[in-house]
Amino acid sequence: MDELIDILTPEGKSTGKTALKSEAHKNGWFHATAHIWFFTSDKKILLQKRALTKKVFPGIWDISVAGHIGAGEEVLEGAKREVFEEIGLILEDKDFIKIGTRIHQVNHENGIQDNEHHHVFIAELKTPISELTMQPEEVAGLELWDLKVLKETKNLENVLLPRFHEYYVSVYNKIISHLK
Repeated sequence: MDELIDILTPEGKSTGKTALKSEAHKNGWFHATAHIWFFTSDKKILLQKRALTKKVFPGIWDISVAGHIGAGEEVLEGAKREVFEEIGLILEDKDFIKIGTRIHQVNHENGIQDNEHHHVFIAELKTPISELTMQPEEVAGLELWDLKVLKETKNLENVLLPRFHEYYVSVYNKIISHLK
């Protein structure tokens, strides 16, 4: 889905300009996204299987919920919207724990230039997967995996991406710290 997003500087500041997501990806303009990693109290992580129609990384087991922040939208509001759209879960502000922001720059073979500021959150999943509603355009499956999968990405295929191993380990460490 093409949506209107705010264009940012490489440092993450507003430029005051907006563009369609497709235009930002074509031109490599920086923009904001939200990553929400859902964990359970028994050390599981919710992974989403990306829809096979996705332009980037189709069919891969990936972040619980991720998406672009809309033009004029606050990051937390965008995160809440994405969670509702992708898995049908309504959360409150207090349910989100922000663990950082990371700069992500990847040029994909299909011409998409991802220059993004990922606002990264963790949140405890208290709802059974069977009660979640998947958005078919985005999500092909939902599964709980052992949290250790975040530290094992270098040895897996089609589960997360080995080149972002350090990022996943940092998410793992934040979740473990939170569970103590």
